Amino acid sequence: MIEALKEALAVSPNNVPLRMSLANLLLTNDQYNEAATHFKEILQQSYGNQEAQTGLAKCYFFLGSYSAASVIYEQLEGHLADPDLKIYVQCLVKENNLEKAAELYQSLVVFNHAMADPELDLLFRLPSAHADADDFDFDDEDEASLFLERPSINFSHVGGMQKVKDEIGLKIIQPLQHPEIYKAYGKKIGGGILLYGPPGCGKTFIARATAGEIESQFISVGLHDILDMWIGNSEKNLHQIFDTARRNTPCVLFIDEVDALGASRADLKQSAMRHTINQFLAEMDGIADQNEGVLILAATNAPWSVDSAFRRPGRFDRLIFVPPPDEASREEILKAQLKDKPVEAIDYKKIAAATAEFSGADLAAVIDLAVEEKLGTSLKTGVLSPLATKDLLLAAKKHHPTTKEWFATARNYALYSNDTGQYNDILEYINKRKL
Repeated sequence: MIEALKEALAVSPNNVPLRMSLANLLLTNDQYNEAATHFKEILQQSYGNQEAQTGLAKCYFFLGSYSAASVIYEQLEGHLADPDLKIYVQCLVKENNLEKAAELYQSLVVFNHAMADPELDLLFRLPSAHADADDFDFDDEDEASLFLERPSINFSHVGGMQKVKDEIGLKIIQPLQHPEIYKAYGKKIGGGILLYGPPGCGKTFIARATAGEIESQFISVGLHDILDMWIGNSEKNLHQIFDTARRNTPCVLFIDEVDALGASRADLKQSAMRHTINQFLAEMDGIADQNEGVLILAATNAPWSVDSAFRRPGRFDRLIFVPPPDEASREEILKAQLKDKPVEAIDYKKIAAATAEFSGADLAAVIDLAVEEKLGTSLKTGVLSPLATKDLLLAAKKHHPTTKEWFATARNYALYSNDTGQYNDILEYINKRKL
């Protein structure tokens, strides 16, 4: 059949349906390179042909070019058939974009159970559709242990942020490395640190690297892991998470968006949320259980919204400002985000210099803008057009750093609500960079 189609195509090279049949047959028979060549030819003759685009994306996926496949799937997102959407999820997993992969996968299996995959279920902590009913009978301990992980990164993977690393080292790392000295002074191994700063600047990454630095267990939870619509369940979830951390010491427990959970109780009208906050405070104090060896890190973009009870000694008694990445850090972030993407010689230093005050998330947005510009050309020609320095510099001019809006708000709190000097780092940063 393949040979017959090739002969017919030699007679009628501009016959798009005929070439499509050949390309799909080659794809079915695992002849990915040749199939990709025909899909590219179709796109030159029929720009925007969705069947050819998805066929080319599949070829790239099976050839291991996950970034190239993702670029095409991202352009077609919202118009993909379920099997193509599942391949897109697998591409995102290969690129370590787990957050978006989990979101797409969950929406996929909700409407089409046949698309469920045991490996993806396990990766995203979902009940497997292939499991027996008895497999869903978890007790609290089994369920809580799903949060546990052991990070493979440490401080050597964190570009810059030396002041942040030094402060975390004094509070968390040194007590574990020199317990006898801290014990002599009556200091417990544990406690809390509140990381604050503009969004997208690596607070979660530094928390995970902290766990990797001391080779401890790591638990990362957000509001969706704690809050529950049923009264009493949120408190139960909190206790379960803390209890898991206590059973696996040393353990770094990281709580994201703590300002939403630790909002001022004076502003809360719902008694249920007040009970959750009180439970959180009790768990931090270790009233019923000891928190020795439990190292609690939390992140917030709005420390001024956190209840003062959370910031008293023995709780989150140390606030650490996590600023936007410096120039050297931006270089490292750009290199990491452009890894495995089609690029030519990139002047990372030049781009880093042109993106002052950009957060890690802002740099990702710059790359996305540059990719979108290249996407049209690549889809039209069927040939990947690599990103160049000029493309990224042009994208950087179009994107304004989101950190500036945060500093505009933070300046007011640092100037007028800073009686204890807790926001001096913000003022120092603003004055140094003349923001």
